[in-house]
Amino acid sequence: MTAIDEQEQRRRRLAAWRGSHRVLARRSTDGTVGEGLAALAAGAGSVHDPDGAVDVYGGGVVAELERRVAGLLGTAAAAFFPTGTMAQQVALRCWAGRTGNATVALHPLAHPELHEEGALAAVSGLRTVHLTSAPRMPSAEEVRDHPEPFGTLMLELPLRDAGFALPTWDELEATVAAARERDAVVHLDGARLWECGPHFGRGLEEVAGLADSVYVSFYKSLDGLSGAALAGPSTLVEEARVWRHRYGGQLFQQYPAALSALIGLDRELPRLPSYVAHAKVVAGAVAEGFAAAGVPWFRVNPEPPHTHQFQVWLPYGAGVLDEASLRQAEETGVTLFRSWSEGAPGAAGLPPGVSVAEVTVAGAGLEWSAEDVRSAVAGFVELLPA
Repeated sequence: MTAIDEQEQRRRRLAAWRGSHRVLARRSTDGTVGEGLAALAAGAGSVHDPDGAVDVYGGGVVAELERRVAGLLGTAAAAFFPTGTMAQQVALRCWAGRTGNATVALHPLAHPELHEEGALAAVSGLRTVHLTSAPRMPSAEEVRDHPEPFGTLMLELPLRDAGFALPTWDELEATVAAARERDAVVHLDGARLWECGPHFGRGLEEVAGLADSVYVSFYKSLDGLSGAALAGPSTLVEEARVWRHRYGGQLFQQYPAALSALIGLDRELPRLPSYVAHAKVVAGAVAEGFAAAGVPWFRVNPEPPHTHQFQVWLPYGAGVLDEASLRQAEETGVTLFRSWSEGAPGAAGLPPGVSVAEVTVAGAGLEWSAEDVRSAVAGFVELLPA
C-alpha cells in the first residue's frame, strides 16, 4: 500500500468512526483540531485557574499535575515527561547506575522490546534478559531461578501485547518478593495502571506501593493529549529530572498536555471501574455472538477481560476484516471493531491466517447492552466472505 493509499484509508476510517452513532469508545484522535481545542478550553477551568501563569520549563499546571500523580500513587514525588518511552528510559538508566547492574529483566512482549526500536540498548546502554516467553507476567519461580543477575525487574501491568493480561494479586506480590530476594529493584510499566485496581481488588496506591518506581501514561486510558509521569522516591525523581533534560524532554511549555491530563484524572479515572466491569459483559456477548453466527473458530483473549481492553482473534486476513469493519460502520453507523492486524506479537501461538483486534470499552460502550453487542457481531459476520 502506497503512502497515498494509507492516507486515504485513514481518512475513510476517521469518517466512518466519526459518523457512527454507536461505538464502544470515542477517542479524541477521531476529532478535528478545532474540536480538540474547544474541548480543552471548556474543561480547563474545572481543573486549574485559567488566569494563572503558564508553565515555563515546568512549574504551574505541570507541577500541579506532578503533585496530583504522586498523591494518587502514594509516592514521594513525580516528574512529568513528554513520552512514556523517555520516562522509562530514564528510570531504568537511573536504576542501573544505583544498582551497579545495567541488565533489565522484562518480558519479550514488553513495550521497550516490541515498540521502541531497541532504544534501551542503543540510547541508554542497557541490556535486557527475558524470564519467560509465556504470554503472562513472569512467575516468582522464573524470577528466582534465572541464571544470571539483573539490577531491575520491569513488569508491564497490564501486559498489552498478551491481551492486556494481569496476574493475580498473590502472583504479583510473589514475583516482586522474588526480585527483592535477588536484590533487584522493581519498576512498573504502568502505562495502563489506572484501570488495574478492579482486577486486583486494590487501590492505586497499594499497587504502586509494591514497586520502587512506576510510570503512568496520560493518554492511553485518561484520553489526555500526550505525556507521562515517572513516580518514586524523591532522590530518584530529582535525578530523573536531570536526565530528562539531557534526553531533550525539558520542554518550554506543556500546559495543554498537563491540563488534558488533569481533566482525564477528574473525569475518566473515576469511571474506569465501570468500564472494566462492562468490558466483561461486552466480551461475553462477543463470544456468544460469534458462536451463534456459526463462526467455526474465534477467540476472546483473555476471557473474561482483566481490564477494559481485550483482544479478539479471527481466522481471516487483516484486510478482509478491516473492510468488513469499515463497511459495518459506514452502512449501519455501528463501529464494533476498529482495526485488525496479522501476526500480532502478543498473540502467543497465533495460527497462520489469524488476525487480531484490540477492543476498548469506555464511556460510549456503557450504552451497549449484551443484545446490542450480539446483534452487532451478527451484522459483522454477514459482511465476511463465505
